[in-house]
Amino acid sequence: MFEDVFYQVGIVLAVAAAGGALALALRQPLIVAFIAVGILLGPTGTGWVTAADELDLFARLGIAVLLFVVGLKLDLHIIRTMGTVALATGLGQVLFTSVVGYLLALAMGITPVAALYVAIALTFSSTIIIVKLLSDKREVDSLHGRIAIGFLIVQDIVVVLVMIGLAAMGQADDVTSLGREALLVLAKGALMLAVLGLLMRFVLGDLLHRLARSQELLVLFAIAWAVLWASVGERLGFSKEVGAFLAGISIASTPYRELIGARLVSLRDFLLLFFFVDLGAGLDLDALGANLLPAAMLSLFVLVGNPLIVMVIMGAMGYRKRTGFLAGLTVAQISEFSLILAALGLSIGHIDEDTVGLITLVGLVTISISTYMILYSHRLYDRLSPWLGIFERRVAYREEDGEEHDGGYDVVLVGLGRFGAGIGRALRGRACRLLAVDFDPELVRRHAQEGYATHYGDAEDPEFINTLPLEQVRWVVSTIRQREINRALLQTLRQRGYQGKVALSGETGEEAEVLRGFGADMVLIPYADAAREAADRLMAADPAACDLHPDGPDQK
Repeated sequence: MFEDVFYQVGIVLAVAAAGGALALALRQPLIVAFIAVGILLGPTGTGWVTAADELDLFARLGIAVLLFVVGLKLDLHIIRTMGTVALATGLGQVLFTSVVGYLLALAMGITPVAALYVAIALTFSSTIIIVKLLSDKREVDSLHGRIAIGFLIVQDIVVVLVMIGLAAMGQADDVTSLGREALLVLAKGALMLAVLGLLMRFVLGDLLHRLARSQELLVLFAIAWAVLWASVGERLGFSKEVGAFLAGISIASTPYRELIGARLVSLRDFLLLFFFVDLGAGLDLDALGANLLPAAMLSLFVLVGNPLIVMVIMGAMGYRKRTGFLAGLTVAQISEFSLILAALGLSIGHIDEDTVGLITLVGLVTISISTYMILYSHRLYDRLSPWLGIFERRVAYREEDGEEHDGGYDVVLVGLGRFGAGIGRALRGRACRLLAVDFDPELVRRHAQEGYATHYGDAEDPEFINTLPLEQVRWVVSTIRQREINRALLQTLRQRGYQGKVALSGETGEEAEVLRGFGADMVLIPYADAAREAADRLMAADPAACDLHPDGPDQK
């Protein structure tokens, strides 16, 4: 109907905007809406959009930018601290899902080779979708967010190795050839890391310093760097996700990562729209109908089994049940890699179109349902927490390290972002005994090094609030500006019997009235309060400055 690519892209954007607005009005996830737009406009729907190559290009650019931004947030210290749990949960979940999934597939009457492909496809979760959801919820920097991203990257590396191995099996004539392919992969990976490490050590710091004279040029370089290394990763037989992620890590230790990350967020969201539309457009609905019952059973296994094994591993390692639950929900779907794996198996001749249709249907079901599970993860936890105690040690020592407090605090400050850190400095300057709380382990570590009494935790977690030493606290101050989190914090404090005062933060005067209605003793509005303080300081420095016009402003 529309042959011009420009028109087709315009149609995609217009329908996606309308679908997104409808989803927003119905309080549905935008990701599901965009996948539905792809189905509507693709070959199985209206067929209006046929520019698959162009949409795929935009989608691939979006993937590169997304993983680059994620890499920006993970400096080498965080990788070292998260490495053990990421490796344990990533490999443990892969092993559990592949073994049980294979047995389930055999029990359904699927042939052994096809069952192997199905089992592997069930194993891997979508880094792209999960990171997007965590970013939207502002949980990428939380402990469970960092752990989830860590084991997802482990999964990505494993799936790349599996795909290379399967491709080699399809091409290799003997075991010797297969071993040669494996050694070649290891050599390429070592070379890639070595080159990137040398560039980080001797080139990137000075280069970024020079480019930073122009913010536009700095951002352009960042995009080019992300796409370049995504291309290198794919060219070497890994994936564009791994390459772009490593590119982000290479800049994460520089002072420019915050600026670059902030400037790329809008571009990331725009380009990822095409990924989800392209994903929906690529679904062959005609091949899905015959696999409804097997797909339902395998989807249930992924939605329940994958989170459970993550919770078991994290609980055994000493993490709280809440951290394990929130991290576990991120693996309750299969990945776009699973669809690529199915296509690879079809091209090699290992599986048929029915198996591809089964994997595709499981992907559609699990991606859609898990999106809701992740978006409403905190509500799910509130309902299920009484039954999750078996996944937690008596002492969750991984989240208690370095948190020995003897009480006697005047103020508990929740949130160590810019606004919170500023309040913390001011209160400490007035000799207040302060306990600082945040769910970003890196901020907690940094402020602990500066001499703060710190505590890691999430203000929305009632069990965490109950661990705080509130007996002598006069003020609990929240610098978080999400209304529901503040409401949950206030309710938990009141239920515990806290007798002190509570200050919450909002964005506007209207928000302040809502928070006062919840029962807040004081409401802080960061930008407005800072403006008033600046005006007060100006008047304190020159009290007569505004006495020149006694009849009022602009009077002549």
